[in-house]
Amino acid sequence: MRLPGILIVMTVLAAAAAFAADVPRPSPDFVITMLDGKKVNVAEYRGKVVALEILLTGCPHCQQASRTLSKLYQEYRPKGLQALGAAMNPDARENIPRFISENNVNFPVGIVSRDAAYAYLQQSIMAPLQMPQLVFIDRKGVIRGQYGGTSPFFQDEEKNMRAMIEKLLNESAPSESTTKKRSK
Repeated sequence: MRLPGILIVMTVLAAAAAFAADVPRPSPDFVITMLDGKKVNVAEYRGKVVALEILLTGCPHCQQASRTLSKLYQEYRPKGLQALGAAMNPDARENIPRFISENNVNFPVGIVSRDAAYAYLQQSIMAPLQMPQLVFIDRKGVIRGQYGGTSPFFQDEEKNMRAMIEKLLNESAPSESTTKKRSK
């Protein structure tokens, strides 16, 4: 009698593993369209530590994560942190100004398509995406952490964000010769 239950659990775990993103992995190009029409590619920030929040403007968990990230951005920006937001809800263009104002967001927030977000996060469009999604990219352009809204990471989000940011900031930046080799 217990065997079918175990099979169900194993099937669910296998499916979850199939939808899990590879970390670490090189950060692919990810273009965010700002409200003024400017296109920002996450890759432009190589040499900095990037904290990228993919969000829904009406999501309370996203709003809380943005407030926390804004606090940490204020503190760590001078040390090389760049925070970015990418809203993927259909009405993002209309809602981003209010989202920024009401949550005291101090970092750039723009718009991405649902498909682009799923592709960047290495998530199947068949799997529900738990929001927000936080992605931490090191100075060399490698995704070193990716956390979805139901992750234990969010149970003490400020402490965990701070630990990840400090860890990545304390690592050395890529040398100029390494950067030149990559661009050739």
